[in-house]
Amino acid sequence: MFDLKVINAVLLEMEEERGIPREKMIDAIEQSLATAYKKEFGKRGQIITAKFDLNGGTTNFNQIKIVVDESMLKPELAPGEEAEEEEDDVVPGEEKKVRFDEEKHIMISTARMIKKDVQLGEELIFPLEPKDDFGRIAAQTAKQVIVQKIREAEKDAALAEFGQKAGDIIVGHVQRFERGNLYVDLGRVTAIMPYDEQIPGERYKPGERIRAILLAVEETSRGIFLKLSRSHPDFLAGLFAIEAPELQSGAVEVKAVAREAGARSKIAVFAHDQHIDPVGSLVGQRGVRVSTVMSELGGEKIDIIEWSPNQTEFIEDALSPAQVLNIKVVSEPNEETGERGHATAEVASDQQSLAIGRGGQNVRLAAKLTGWKIDIVSAENKEALAEADETGKTDLEAGTDTEIGSDIDVLENEDATTLNPALPEEDEGTNDRDTNPDDEEFNEIDTPEEAEALVADEEEKN
Repeated sequence: MFDLKVINAVLLEMEEERGIPREKMIDAIEQSLATAYKKEFGKRGQIITAKFDLNGGTTNFNQIKIVVDESMLKPELAPGEEAEEEEDDVVPGEEKKVRFDEEKHIMISTARMIKKDVQLGEELIFPLEPKDDFGRIAAQTAKQVIVQKIREAEKDAALAEFGQKAGDIIVGHVQRFERGNLYVDLGRVTAIMPYDEQIPGERYKPGERIRAILLAVEETSRGIFLKLSRSHPDFLAGLFAIEAPELQSGAVEVKAVAREAGARSKIAVFAHDQHIDPVGSLVGQRGVRVSTVMSELGGEKIDIIEWSPNQTEFIEDALSPAQVLNIKVVSEPNEETGERGHATAEVASDQQSLAIGRGGQNVRLAAKLTGWKIDIVSAENKEALAEADETGKTDLEAGTDTEIGSDIDVLENEDATTLNPALPEEDEGTNDRDTNPDDEEFNEIDTPEEAEALVADEEEKN
């Protein structure tokens, strides 16, 4: 009836490639055979089981009957009365009554003729005639049972493999894009990286290798759901943990991470051993460690600062690379009401662009990193230039009639320049020779020959 070589080959393949144990596959085969037997030869209400012999290729079918007595049964139906919905089988210890069905129940008086010490609720096994000539409908039903059991087994195997890996960085291969979501092949299962968990601007080709953090492992009706992320702050911390042995050993700890994926991040670290430089452990020799992480993130800028229990020092370092003159605490955080702290950072006029950052990015990340609301003020006129809090909200304010106000949008790089309002603006096409804009002829002289010709003309006129 069965080709045992094919069955053994399939069982081996399912065990190695999909992680489904051989015992579960055999159980799925037995349940499918029992379902097909009942569909083709059984009667309504029967409980049929099958026992498949993998060595001999034979199958034994049995009918199960549950031992009951009068106290466990409902009264018989009156003529013309319709039966209620199908009841559950009798479970020992429960008082729920059932309607007697001779196909799945047996009275205890009859059962004791077969087995003297039989108990209520016990199952008696009755062998059935072996069959192997199943029809098309029964075979299709058996196929559906096997497919369903395989899916359940795959779900259990995936949960066993990935259930304990939530929060870890895993490696997969890009499978496809669909409606903005990235599907990643992890071998036995496919994970999903939603659009909002991707790094803006990143593009992947099918089959390309990708690393991401496993955010969640959920069991759904359709199977197991694995959610990946590359924009989550924990992904940045996980990449540094791979590169820095100090993080793996616990000598250095990541205290906080503030990240705007694809643009810039700030990470605060603390060393439990005073002989270890926490910032240097993440930077690495000649910056090799931080460079590796930045390459994985597509060139995302990373600021590494040392965490301090002194909030004033921590806020000052969080605003790096800007140099802060003074930190003034406006209000301390209140744990009972959930209110965060409020501080004001005083900076020099030439440091305001670095402190605020492009579009308020630097002060916004500093607020997220520290959990404080931070105001940036100018040391010259004490005017508030920017306000940011840990929620990511940034308000930029500056006087329009001051030099500081005109410099608010300067980028924080060496190429950034500002126009001096004291100098007149030059139109295109003008140069240093335009000292007398009213003398059109003078402005037209380009060579010494033209100058001599002009002098000669003047002499002739005189």
